[in-house]
Amino acid sequence: MILTTKEFLKKGFEPKHLISILCLLVLLVSKPFFETNFLISILATVFLGVSVMTSVHHAEIIAHKIGEGLGTLVLALSVTIIEVGLIVSLMGQVTDGANVLARDTVFAAVMIITNGMVALCLILGGLKYKEQEFQVQGSKSLLVVLVTLAILVFVLPNYTSTTAGPTYNPLQLGFIGIICILLYLLFIFLQTTTHKAYFEPTMEKDVISETPIVEHEISKVDAWLSFISLCVSLIAVIGLAKLISPIIESGIAYIGAPKSTVGLIIAAIVLAPETWAAANASRANRLQTSLNLALGSGIASIALTIPVVIAYSMFEGKELVLGLDPKNMVFLTMTFFVGAITLGTGKSTLLQGAVHGVILLTYFVMSFVP
Repeated sequence: MILTTKEFLKKGFEPKHLISILCLLVLLVSKPFFETNFLISILATVFLGVSVMTSVHHAEIIAHKIGEGLGTLVLALSVTIIEVGLIVSLMGQVTDGANVLARDTVFAAVMIITNGMVALCLILGGLKYKEQEFQVQGSKSLLVVLVTLAILVFVLPNYTSTTAGPTYNPLQLGFIGIICILLYLLFIFLQTTTHKAYFEPTMEKDVISETPIVEHEISKVDAWLSFISLCVSLIAVIGLAKLISPIIESGIAYIGAPKSTVGLIIAAIVLAPETWAAANASRANRLQTSLNLALGSGIASIALTIPVVIAYSMFEGKELVLGLDPKNMVFLTMTFFVGAITLGTGKSTLLQGAVHGVILLTYFVMSFVP
């Protein structure tokens, strides 16, 4: 049965769908007056947070409709779209440091995901349940793809000899971009088709969860309206984050922090929706879902963002620096070493979360005070 537009809206439209439109309207109204009105700046910042939470809400509704595996992909891809949009738009605006903006942002995203997001989920779950279980096969599959992508993108450029410095030449850039996409597609095929069971929450722990998971029937109309609202919210997030980026740069310059921390701040804003969703899943005793969201977002961040940035830099004829400095290579190595131990047991406690939290806190301090 085909619904008319009027019937479609009458059947599924709710006041919550207006929030996404309101966020977009705030963006349109704020833009002309942003630099001259302090209250408008505050309003834009507040609605950035609102649009982030709205994105999470609608992505979760879609996830309930299409299933666990595909649902986590929806949010991961949504967050990656935000990241790509921000990086490319800022690369066209920034004159100093544009060649390292993508590297700094994506690397910061990986650090926040593998340490901050994972730490938050493990700590929240540990406080509530003492110990949580997850699927070792799934977590190891996520980690091995993430490690491979990170080393190819952030480490290998430091050791190539065709170009001077931590860069790839055009042929190498094109190859790495293709490899990233192919590896991501292979991972998606495994996660959604051949090995779906690896990425599903453990049933035993869900049964005894103190917070029962209540499944609600989501109609096709609800799902489509949420998809439309999600797209509108993501546009608002990109626009508002881009709007407040001069404030971020001014604040960083005021405290005397390195310009590379701009990428860290952008990554923190971009990952807010997924962090919220992952934390909610952990509190509902679905740690595997949290790990799918977190590590899957890290994989998407590298595998999808980097090829787009490579294509943009080659089209514009701009230099793209990908190799990390020695300090950040130490952080990357420590993160993956500890992560392999944490995700190799199938069980987690608060202590493991605290260790990852310490790594992230140290990374933050060393980024602002190098």
